[in-house]
Amino acid sequence: MEKTVPQQQAAQQSRSAPPAPPLLRPDAFSTPYRDPVWDGPTDPILIPDHRTGEWVLFYTQRRATAPGLTGVEWVHGTAIGAARSSDEGLNWTYQGTVDGLVPPDTELPATLWAPDVVRIGDQWIMYLTVLGGVRTDWTGTASIVQFASQDLATWEYLGAIDLDSPRVIDAAVALCGDGRYRLWYKDEARGSNTYSAVSDTPGDPSSWVLEGLTIPGRPHEGPKVFQLGGTFWMIVDEWRGQGIYRSEDGAGGWVRQDHLGGLILTAPESVDGRPVVGRHADVVPLPPGADGRERAVLVYFTHPHWNGEDIDTMAPDPRTRLSHVRAAVLEVREGNLLCSEG
Repeated sequence: MEKTVPQQQAAQQSRSAPPAPPLLRPDAFSTPYRDPVWDGPTDPILIPDHRTGEWVLFYTQRRATAPGLTGVEWVHGTAIGAARSSDEGLNWTYQGTVDGLVPPDTELPATLWAPDVVRIGDQWIMYLTVLGGVRTDWTGTASIVQFASQDLATWEYLGAIDLDSPRVIDAAVALCGDGRYRLWYKDEARGSNTYSAVSDTPGDPSSWVLEGLTIPGRPHEGPKVFQLGGTFWMIVDEWRGQGIYRSEDGAGGWVRQDHLGGLILTAPESVDGRPVVGRHADVVPLPPGADGRERAVLVYFTHPHWNGEDIDTMAPDPRTRLSHVRAAVLEVREGNLLCSEG
């Protein structure tokens, strides 16, 4: 039987509609996630896999329990770990490390940090920090590169992004209110502040155009941009909690939140009576609550045996290197971004 025009239009809309993501529980990570190999997962990012109905967790797999390492070797030579959840984020199954993420001509063993993964068109794009080799200090060239995938498992190298700096890390990408994509990142050669670049074709590494300084002042890292309650928000890891900024369209004009000094995740845990801060985070939308208010899950990591404030002041106790992934619920009340810590 031949379809009517409305039926044909409905079928076409069904084919072109974006796939519905799986749901995520507000109590995701109620049992913190621990990496079964090195016990040092950091920089978490959550991706909904519409093909399987699962959630995928990518993270920097720090070598927290590796013996015989000196200085900060344990945060170098790192792979990207992956885990999956089929029960809306309550339980996670380790999938190993992600293959194919070392760009050609990279000094080995490669150091991979802080992926961000964004669904653009009919594929996933990963923006990844890459350093060559393993170092005992914070030296070396760091760049942000791109990969593409159809299945979140096999990745094709697309190229490096030219950001006119020898040391850029911690990519975050989002579509802004002006219809353009932006890349925010930490420029360690320029005061460890957040800088941005803009693109209309974000799958092409050569398309990014440097915009400049976005968040000045106190050094920080790990930017993340998202929408909640009709506002664009940015959080950055200040090593004392997450700093909060807001913008009308995400394209600029970022203003720091005044409430509680503009900080969240200042003490989701404690050790020896001292607060443990929440570090480098991701944000995932949730279905509205019973009151209709928009909510989101804030996924972050902590060092449960160390306050996490400054890695260069770590105690020699090997436990201080350990980390795990936790989550809290974000919502906007009276114009302020609030977090349910602990």
